[in-house]
Amino acid sequence: MAKAYMVVMYRSISNPEAVAAYARLAGPAITAGGGKFLVRGTPVKTYELGLNQRTIVVEFASVAQARATYEGAAYAEALRVLGEGTCERDMRIVEGAD
Repeated sequence: MAKAYMVVMYRSISNPEAVAAYARLAGPAITAGGGKFLVRGTPVKTYELGLNQRTIVVEFASVAQARATYEGAAYAEALRVLGEGTCERDMRIVEGAD
């Protein structure tokens, strides 16, 4: 079974306090769901039209585990705290090349 990766890119953050409150809940929710943070931060260098966006990459044992974590109650609470209009971000779950 191939691993899965949750990839998040933040285009903009208009409410850093809300994002910080979200992170305090999201991090534990993701690790409790079996996620392992591989990347958290801004690029040290961008190439080929890349944008200097905060990037997060989390590894999961499977797509099912990643989806269950995202759809779970603990992560839903983190999203509730994040609220609407606090940031513009792009999130996806992709299957590893295994």
